[in-house]
Amino acid sequence: MEPISLTNKEQNSSDKKSQSALIEQGAIPEHIAIIMDGNGRWAKSRGNIRSYGHKVGVDSVRDVTEACAQIGVKYLTLYAFSTENWGRPKMEVSALMRLLARSLRKEADNLNENNIKLETIGQIDRFPENCQQELREAIDLTKDNDRLQLCLALSYSGRWDITEAVKKLAQSAKEGDIDPNKIDDKMISDHLSTADVPDPELIIRTSGEYRISNFLLWQLAYSELYITETYWPDFRREELYKAIQSFQQRERRFGKVSENSQKKSSSLYVQELTP
Repeated sequence: MEPISLTNKEQNSSDKKSQSALIEQGAIPEHIAIIMDGNGRWAKSRGNIRSYGHKVGVDSVRDVTEACAQIGVKYLTLYAFSTENWGRPKMEVSALMRLLARSLRKEADNLNENNIKLETIGQIDRFPENCQQELREAIDLTKDNDRLQLCLALSYSGRWDITEAVKKLAQSAKEGDIDPNKIDDKMISDHLSTADVPDPELIIRTSGEYRISNFLLWQLAYSELYITETYWPDFRREELYKAIQSFQQRERRFGKVSENSQKKSSSLYVQELTP
């Protein structure tokens, strides 16, 4: 079935070719996580206030989400607002809250029409009630969709996520439901906010910063990193394709010896044994 555009416009032929080439070139990550950074700096570089960058950044969210759905990505997690972001100037935070509520109201129907499910992780109860209400309505509207799961990390912290998981496990151990000696990696993963989602294979960070910024600390243990100097408002599907192409060119070893090295070692071993 031909993918439906979120903007309800015909894809241009060059983008269709780019997508086809990308799919033919190699595996498409099942789960992509993105640290959307640089909105404020992008706006200031153009003589605008920081909130203008956040507003334009919504267009990048729309375009990247659309592209991910079209090429077969199943999970897209966006770091939209960290717990540390509450420390920004009140005027900027207020503008972000208004933008979030307005964007959810505007985009919910588009997500639903395109079979995209919306989820959130983080301390949502810290948000204004109108934002919480818009989130609840959008999540409920799209709950049965299965083409792509778009997860917004809002008031999220990787340390908070792990701490909450530890609290749950400690309580279960205290009540005698689990043996502390039986706690392993999987059990911890099962108690994180992302329990029902596979770990990201690719994490993208925009704006050229080389840090994780307290994002999915447990889940990113073996994710492939892609850093781009591009600010988030300028990060559109073409930049996404570059990140996926980089991912496709890598050999994921998960701490093991590379397949090529293993083959080479085996060949040398056979040669040594040959009389």
